[in-house]
Amino acid sequence: MLWSHLVSDSSIDELHAFAAAAGVPARAFDLDHYDIPDKRYDELIAAGALPVPGKELVSRLIASALRSRRAPIRAAGRRPPRRARPRR
Repeated sequence: MLWSHLVSDSSIDELHAFAAAAGVPARAFDLDHYDIPDKRYDELIAAGALPVPGKELVSRLIASALRSRRAPIRAAGRRPPRRARPRR
């Protein structure tokens, strides 16, 4: 299965509102984006999401200060941290 990222270059609140209105489950949120399965791609474009190439997406997130590598979004209570799996 292929995946896309749903992000906002405006605000995390805008991202959550769009995702909720589109019926994207909260469990799909990961730090600064929602993971979207390819079967929902066209539906979200029709709902107003804009397709953006990967490099441009990262540039926009960095420029907007919404790019998150770890703690800030989690600290805001958006999603509990994932537990590391023990190595075998």
